[in-house]
Amino acid sequence: MRAWDCGTGSGQAAAGLAHHFDEVVASDVSERQIAHAPPTDRVRYLVCRSEASPFPDGRIDLITVAQALHWFDFEPFFAEVRRVARTGGVLGFWTYGLLQVSPAVDAVLGRLYGDVLGQYWLPERTHVEEAYANVPVPFERLEEVQLEMRLEWSLEDLLGYLYTWSAGRIYLQRHGEDPISLVEAQLKAAWGDPERLTVVWPLTLRAFRVE
Repeated sequence: MRAWDCGTGSGQAAAGLAHHFDEVVASDVSERQIAHAPPTDRVRYLVCRSEASPFPDGRIDLITVAQALHWFDFEPFFAEVRRVARTGGVLGFWTYGLLQVSPAVDAVLGRLYGDVLGQYWLPERTHVEEAYANVPVPFERLEEVQLEMRLEWSLEDLLGYLYTWSAGRIYLQRHGEDPISLVEAQLKAAWGDPERLTVVWPLTLRAFRVE
């Protein structure tokens, strides 16, 4: 059984697939991302566009995309999926929404996400906000599953995560000011005394049969 993880980044999803497949190929257009992927048994990494892979026709049992589909050119990507998938193969992709911590923290995060950074999110972000519901997938829908990711985080963990937001980097480039600093005091007050809190991301998984 073979799986292809497209837009793998540094390979987190591919490493999980390796527990269930004989061979996993993990690809990304970024050489830098692939360079940071840890060696994993049964996972082979390569640099290529997901719309133009080097695979033979009809060889892949499962194609996955983890939080990267919105960066793809949909029509050529789905044509490539149709080409490389075996008959009856499966395409699965998933995305997670805005994290949730507590009502007080969530209110601050909402202001940061929408009021401060709203105009700095790239247009592709709309697909994430819609949980990929409006992506024009030309295959038979099999399943849609609502899940959650949960972690126990400190306030420092949360702040470190916020610094990874792409809209924040764009804001910093344009204004020379760190947008996280605009809400950091509010976040600390909303967080309160707990050393760690449970952080939850709503996650949507969509699966399709490739015929």
